Amino acid sequence: MNFSDLQIENKLKKSIELADFKTPTPIQSQSIPIGLEGRDILGTAQTGTGKTLAFIIPMINKLIKDKHAMALIVCPTRELATQVMATVLKLNVREIGIGNALLIGGESMQKQLRKLSKRARIIVGTPGRINDHLNRKSLDLSKVNYLVLDETDRMLDMGFTPQIEQILNFVPKKHQTLLFSATLPNNILKISQRYLNNPERISVGSLSTPIDKIKQETFEVSQDKKYHELINQLLERSGSILVFVKTKHGADKIVKRLKYDGHKADGIHGNLRQSKRDRVINGFRNGHSRILIATDVAARGLDIPVIKHVINYDLPQVPEDYVHRIGRTGRAGKEGSALTFLTPSDRSIWNSISKLINPNYKPPQRDTNQKKKFRGSKKGKAPFNKIRKFNDNKKGNIRDKKKFFKREDDKKSNFKVKKKFFKKDINKKSKFIDKKKSFGFTNNPKYFGKKSYEVVEKDDKRSSFKRRKKFKKRQRPKKFSFKKHKKK
Repeated sequence: MNFSDLQIENKLKKSIELADFKTPTPIQSQSIPIGLEGRDILGTAQTGTGKTLAFIIPMINKLIKDKHAMALIVCPTRELATQVMATVLKLNVREIGIGNALLIGGESMQKQLRKLSKRARIIVGTPGRINDHLNRKSLDLSKVNYLVLDETDRMLDMGFTPQIEQILNFVPKKHQTLLFSATLPNNILKISQRYLNNPERISVGSLSTPIDKIKQETFEVSQDKKYHELINQLLERSGSILVFVKTKHGADKIVKRLKYDGHKADGIHGNLRQSKRDRVINGFRNGHSRILIATDVAARGLDIPVIKHVINYDLPQVPEDYVHRIGRTGRAGKEGSALTFLTPSDRSIWNSISKLINPNYKPPQRDTNQKKKFRGSKKGKAPFNKIRKFNDNKKGNIRDKKKFFKREDDKKSNFKVKKKFFKKDINKKSKFIDKKKSFGFTNNPKYFGKKSYEVVEKDDKRSSFKRRKKFKKRQRPKKFSFKKHKKK
């Protein structure tokens, strides 16, 4: 079967030929004819099998026939929405004459408003930004008769369920719905029962196992030697490499270290602006940077054919995300490789991932002799006694309180001594205090630059008399205010 055999409009056939799409993939050959009939579809297939074209071709054909109709495509991430719009534009929609608008966060709202004002009939966006436009009343979905929910399982995992339901309230009841997902958990089945009308169930390949052409490897390493092993793998492998890490901070940290070590690397995660994300992805796609460090934001929807290797520097928190991560390589029938670093703390997560990939997988059992040896090494441990432990705590608390009160008394006594030490009695002949021991405020900024005064003896009456005389003769202006100068 070829795309030329499909019962579609001639304009669309020409645009498919110009885009160099020749033979459809299994998911495309099964879902496109059903979509052209106007029926609802519940489609599941592995990532990288061409699901995007499976719902775009029936959509454009429907919009060519009905010039008043609209289509809405909802995607979980900005990257996936951008790539869906790129496929739409690849089919020469501009020449066919159908307006479009990409509604994603991180981009100019004014630009999106201008696109919507020009009668955009194809809307592609993320749930958050679509709802923003609905609240602003800048988006009208009353004429939408073709709805696509792409990567629905990912949207539900990201917590978009209430936002999707809010969008569906603005869509007319009579419309065609196509729901595509890589996995099929129970919450998706519930949504399909609520919003799909007798859907055609299409499933291609196994949902939990990765593509056969991807070579999977594991490497056991300690946490402190992970980065050094990553450098070794980067030197051994040729071609572009996608490295997955757990956190945004971890991604930035590794990018800095790789650049310092002379590698062409870049990072992508949720904290980046959309313009920066686009620059990073385009740079990686064009070969400006060979290594891309990414969080799970790039696990799905990142369609870059040049990726030859995927390295799981950190394991994903959800087992299903492992399949989507390694699915970034081996796209469209090409070969790829996936390497996973395993630390001792990753054993339980890796067992759950292995069970997902292979239901017959049995986790390796630990040696019982090692456990006995480990238990036997703990000697001299007294049995637990609640009463004794409680009394000990009580005694300890009382002792601590006594110490605390002693410290407080010492503090108070020290404070009294300091007060006595710094008190000056003008009537009595007192010694001058060394400036190093003194503190407080003075109205003379030059005071701290002076040399320390010598101690005046009690018997020397002349020196004390002169100093008093100087103090009396000092002239001050009528309007005088004290300025506080702190000792630095």
